Amino acid sequence: MKQESQNKIWEYIKAIGTALVLALVIRAYIVQAFKIPSGSMIPTLLIGDHILVNKFIYGTKIPFSDKRVLSLRMPERGDVVVFKYPEDPSKDFIKRVVGVGGDVVEEKNKVIFVNGKRMSEPFAQHTDSSVRTGTLEPRDNFGPYLVPRGKLFVMGDNRDQSYDSRYWGYVDLKELKGKAFIIYWSWDSIKSFPRLGRIGDLIH
Repeated sequence: MKQESQNKIWEYIKAIGTALVLALVIRAYIVQAFKIPSGSMIPTLLIGDHILVNKFIYGTKIPFSDKRVLSLRMPERGDVVVFKYPEDPSKDFIKRVVGVGGDVVEEKNKVIFVNGKRMSEPFAQHTDSSVRTGTLEPRDNFGPYLVPRGKLFVMGDNRDQSYDSRYWGYVDLKELKGKAFIIYWSWDSIKSFPRLGRIGDLIH
């Protein structure tokens, strides 16, 4: 009887250990959950949205290295990406890719141009009708900037309330965590109520 109990305990330990290893592998290489703490991506993402990020689409990062393997594709304009904040790598930021390596990005009076072409950005919002000249403040006017190879120019969808590449520069491809793809939970802290209608929304 004692041996049977020990066997059962050992089976439980093995099952729990296997589950933990699988969870760590999934988090490291496949999918990771993130919570949105700020309003820089409104209206696409709201404060309190909980999202899942595809970590393998841009390639699996080799441990203790900056190299990636098995990449499905490179980041593209319009992707919503999570990355290590260049000024403090201990923090994760989420923004939208506006320009990739080789692109020339420019903003004129709140309108984005890439390679001389005006961009259609139905996801972007402006909450301040005033226009800043760009001499000291790049919020509404900047560039043209040539995005270096291996870098990304990113911006928040909430354009007048986002701290992004306009202020601190480019994101290195090796600092990408992955591409945001779905909202799995959303909590409105002001109303103390879940936003059930957002659960399951794909992120575009």
